[in-house]
Amino acid sequence: MATVQYKEATRVYPGTDHAAVSKLNLDIGDGEFMVLVGPSGCGKSTSLRMLAGLEEVNAGSIWIGDRDVTDLPPKDRDIAMVFQNYALYPHMTVADNMGFALKMQNVPKAERQQRVLEAAKLLGLEDFLNRKPKALSGGQRQRVAMGRAIVRNPQVFLMDEPLSNLDAKLRVQTRTQIAALQQRLGVTTVYVTHDQTEAMTMGDRVAVMKDGVLQQVDSPLALYDAPKNLFVAGFIGSPAMNLIESEVVDGGVKLGDHVIPVSRDVLAKAPNEKKLIVGIRPEDFTLASEGIALDVAVVEELGADAYLYGSLAGSGKQASIEDGEAHQVVARISSRRPPRRGEQVRLGVDPASVHIFSQETTERIS
Repeated sequence: MATVQYKEATRVYPGTDHAAVSKLNLDIGDGEFMVLVGPSGCGKSTSLRMLAGLEEVNAGSIWIGDRDVTDLPPKDRDIAMVFQNYALYPHMTVADNMGFALKMQNVPKAERQQRVLEAAKLLGLEDFLNRKPKALSGGQRQRVAMGRAIVRNPQVFLMDEPLSNLDAKLRVQTRTQIAALQQRLGVTTVYVTHDQTEAMTMGDRVAVMKDGVLQQVDSPLALYDAPKNLFVAGFIGSPAMNLIESEVVDGGVKLGDHVIPVSRDVLAKAPNEKKLIVGIRPEDFTLASEGIALDVAVVEELGADAYLYGSLAGSGKQASIEDGEAHQVVARISSRRPPRRGEQVRLGVDPASVHIFSQETTERIS
């Protein structure tokens, strides 16, 4: 087992003027499950490939345990990688696919078979060892790819969006299997995904990236409860946090015709800003007799809960952080009799659960 350290690690692709990964500093503990998450093109897969030795590190260094592996070839790094497309040999059986890396390392046949059988039992693949990959489902192929990594007993597992080719139900099932397996094996794991639900449910800690820059790294719950900036706030959570441009007034911020109290200490952190961004999670709203007025446009009933989609009443168009168009507000309410489309409702919100962001710096100031 081993720790992993990125020290100012930078990757600039030839012909580009900005770094795909810029000065990445990240410490991953021994046995930790670290998830790198972010939108397409944010540098998460490049970061993983730098650790694997598949991408050059142009500046900085990468350490596994107490070894600087920055310039080592992939085969000398003692890592095992699970790819998005499984990368199985179609002409080999499941057992041969799982044991191939060991064969290349000249591991004796008896030991090879023993390690393959142990991994197969762990993954529930004992009955498939003599089949070819084409006779397996997508989920079974993914488990074979996992088994191939496990038999090598590496110091670090690297997983690059391994579930993206599976259907939704299988993806949920397989992610719980991977998380349980990693806990049992205790192997340091770096996992890349663009799916924030996957990141939140699997990782011990989650590193959020944007444009090659690490935005925040923390436990899933800490990211959800205390996002560092607007990007993290909008990216983590489903549905996303409501981010609404609001006018600063005496004692708080004004949403439509309602004022949410904000302490003077918080407002003092952005002394020259006339408008701030208010962040409210959908589940932090409640139906109330007074509060924020919402014109309900769409109602999604989910049984115990309902989602209300609408716009703030009495304030004209609310600017969206993303595109400047009318901003849709989402409220999750616990009610068997939700309001109807076209109604106007009042939403109460506890000031303690409201996030305030600077419009200039995009940092959270509350």
